[in-house]
Amino acid sequence: MAMAGWGCLLAALSLGLAVTHDHSGETDTYYVSAGHLFILRCLIADTQSNVTWSRMGRHNLSLPTGVEVRDGLLWFLPVQVSHNGSYMCEKRDKTGLLQITFQVSVSPGECPNPSETVPIPEGVNGGLPCKQTEIFELNVKKEIQWMRDCQPVQAINVDHKGFLRLSAVSERDSGKYTCLVNISVGGRKYTAARSMQLAITDDTVAIEAHVVSPINEVIVVQVGMPVEVKCLVLIGVSEDPEIIIHWTFDGTFAEDLEGITVSLKYFHDRGRVYGLSTLSISKVLHQFLEIPISCNVESPLGKKTGSVWLQEAQQISVAVCVSAFLALVVLCVAFLFFKVDLVLAYRKLLIHFSKHQAHDGKLYDGFVSFLHPNNLTSAETASFALQVLSEELERKHGYSLYIRGRDDCPGEAVHDAIAATVHQCRRLIIIILSSEEKHTTANDKADKVSPMCENQIQLCYEQRVGIHDALTHDDPRVILLEIDGPVDYSRLPESLCYIKRRQGALNWKTDSLGTHKFVRLCANRNFWKKLRYHMPSVPARRRQTII
Repeated sequence: MAMAGWGCLLAALSLGLAVTHDHSGETDTYYVSAGHLFILRCLIADTQSNVTWSRMGRHNLSLPTGVEVRDGLLWFLPVQVSHNGSYMCEKRDKTGLLQITFQVSVSPGECPNPSETVPIPEGVNGGLPCKQTEIFELNVKKEIQWMRDCQPVQAINVDHKGFLRLSAVSERDSGKYTCLVNISVGGRKYTAARSMQLAITDDTVAIEAHVVSPINEVIVVQVGMPVEVKCLVLIGVSEDPEIIIHWTFDGTFAEDLEGITVSLKYFHDRGRVYGLSTLSISKVLHQFLEIPISCNVESPLGKKTGSVWLQEAQQISVAVCVSAFLALVVLCVAFLFFKVDLVLAYRKLLIHFSKHQAHDGKLYDGFVSFLHPNNLTSAETASFALQVLSEELERKHGYSLYIRGRDDCPGEAVHDAIAATVHQCRRLIIIILSSEEKHTTANDKADKVSPMCENQIQLCYEQRVGIHDALTHDDPRVILLEIDGPVDYSRLPESLCYIKRRQGALNWKTDSLGTHKFVRLCANRNFWKKLRYHMPSVPARRRQTII
């Protein structure tokens, strides 16, 4: 059944494909090689149709060995020489019986016969499609190899869809090209192929010379100063002496004016010839302003023109410049000072007016972890995480937090659970207690240890997972929260020191922790605004509600 599911995606994959989409009775021929995978689709049926396959030209209409039907597709697993012949598919619907016949031409060797000829003019850039679209839509590893006359082609430019790009083709590039794609289906390796003949022609494509640029452009100049105007002209596939490029000033030839010089040079790009004409004006005069200055191209096919206008630059007073500069400085300073407030206000408006928020698949907005330079987590950090942080971020602002110790499931594989949970969080919030000793004895410290930190190795592991992902993939982003004063980072891992140097940390003062919640939050208002600034713009709960 797994192979049948893949059949829908491998439809029309063939070693040689020549489909005309003509169901009038004309036989379409598929050119294949023995030993390769070949899947034939009934062109008159869709994915919901029931079709019947049979082999023509024999008394026994049953399919030969090695050929089977899967979800309406005819599979050759793989092609054998005995499979050569005609096959017919039938579809019955409300309109009656529809039939179409296919001819399968099997040849020996690795490269099948070409099913079409692709002409490319000599000297131009071109390419050949692999024409195995369905196989490139499979989520499997693919190995692509192009062959010319059944010999590997080296140093080629092939994209992820198998398209072979050729630069400035010549006669030596002609030949039979075969696109081989190696895949694995159902645990077995197969090769699919498609051949086509590349023919190099000497046809000259007639290209009308025209101005590429300028097209009605305006150039700001200063009177009395020199200026140059460039005109890019597409000539064709080769230099043509019958094509003339010249400049005019409001109908007057540039050669008739003083202080005007014209230069011209040719260059080639992607099989085309371009001319670059440069008009040099030694001194801009008032009479050159606000008139059409035209770059004219005359060829046997007609005349094309591109025009520019010279416009005098306006004199701007020094006072205006200074005022504009000062205004810009004031705006920049104001933005930096009120940056956090502006961003939070913008997020609030975005949540109210935006109806669609992309879901990133994360379950939590933040993973809350504890760290202490002495490898002990104090009661202050536990109280801050479980009470203060949870109250502000979860209940007030709707964020979803995973707090170690509170949200753990007993009996689960600790390391696997930690790694999986960290990957489901948008932020990693690490709470670090100040290096200042608050407890006088080791026994006092032991008494203050939170039950959430009974295994310090687990605590370090979650931080290592999150910090590694943050430094390598910037996901999750790390937020450092310092509790009650400065932290001695020399006693902490170098990765945390690097994050501290790169983005800093937020500081919470436990002195502001009072019995009244309003007093406590007001004293650290800037702390909460900065923390929300670093949190995701849209909480996970609201994303899930919107979706």
